[in-house]
Amino acid sequence: FCAVAVGRAQVQQEPSAETSEGTGINITCSHPNMQCYESIHWYRQLPGRGPAFLVNGHKGSRAVADPPGRLWVAAERRSSALWLARPRRGDAAVYYCARG
Repeated sequence: FCAVAVGRAQVQQEPSAETSEGTGINITCSHPNMQCYESIHWYRQLPGRGPAFLVNGHKGSRAVADPPGRLWVAAERRSSALWLARPRRGDAAVYYCARG
């Protein structure tokens, strides 16, 4: 069974998050009305550059190569989290989630 939510596609993220170099950080995203066919996509935008795709997922978890970490999508698909395992100074960026 698959319930389809009608309405505007929305995600919500915290405005900012901080960590020390080498200390893992979880960046969360809320997407309460995901439709059956949708996945969650994560991007990052380094200073002075355009957004670059990192990873996408439908459910469960999967590894992220660069920067090293993991994407986790909740079983009910209402939220996801991007875990950066050992962030470096060069990983400071804007991280975006999007539905699609």
